[in-house]
Amino acid sequence: MADAWADEALKERLLSDPAAVLKERGITTPPNVQIKTIEDTADVMHLVLPMKPAAAELSEEELSTVAGGWCGGCHGCHGCGCRGCGCRGCGGGCGCGGCGGCAM
Repeated sequence: MADAWADEALKERLLSDPAAVLKERGITTPPNVQIKTIEDTADVMHLVLPMKPAAAELSEEELSTVAGGWCGGCHGCHGCGCRGCGCRGCGGGCGCGGCGGCAM
């Protein structure tokens, strides 16, 4: 974005052929997917609604437990050194007692 703000020619190319500009910069896009670039102005802002996830995808709660987020096992026992809710659910196998004291 900063490059497009600084370079009017790049901005025009990004608006007219975003896939080519992304490819030049090492960003691959899936085949058969159309990329559109739109520009906000002082008078118009755009709100993009992502496509609805497929039913087979994980819920937000399920995703948080498998993506290295809060595992649900550490409830803020304090003083264990787990860096907040960073517990990855080792179950105490590292010797932390399951409270996240392993700093994971």
